[in-house]
Amino acid sequence: QLQLVESGGGLVQSGGSLRLSCTDSEFRLDYYAMGWFRQVPGKEREVISCISNSGDSTRYVDSVKGRFTISRDNSKNTVHLQMNSLKPEDTAVYYCAADTARVCDDMIMGMAASWGQGTQVTVSS
Repeated sequence: QLQLVESGGGLVQSGGSLRLSCTDSEFRLDYYAMGWFRQVPGKEREVISCISNSGDSTRYVDSVKGRFTISRDNSKNTVHLQMNSLKPEDTAVYYCAADTARVCDDMIMGMAASWGQGTQVTVSS
């Protein structure tokens, strides 16, 4: 079973940037499509981005398109989410996720097989 671990969350001012990372110390992630979800209290977890197992295809939801960039380095078994131009409404717990499919068709619809524990991102106004 995957043990996804996120890092890089924190407190940032509006307009600032953060880079989240996700890795697994035991299992290779290059078999999986990988993505990022976020959740605020009282709301459902929502997908925001996905990258195919090879890294040649990425998908974003409209609310982050043009501001966030997902990438992966399979040689380092790591997935990143570069978040720029952050807004207070981006405040949430961010989760790394993996899907057994190698492409993003299911994950961009909100489906995933494994989750990390989450990392808090807080954007102050």
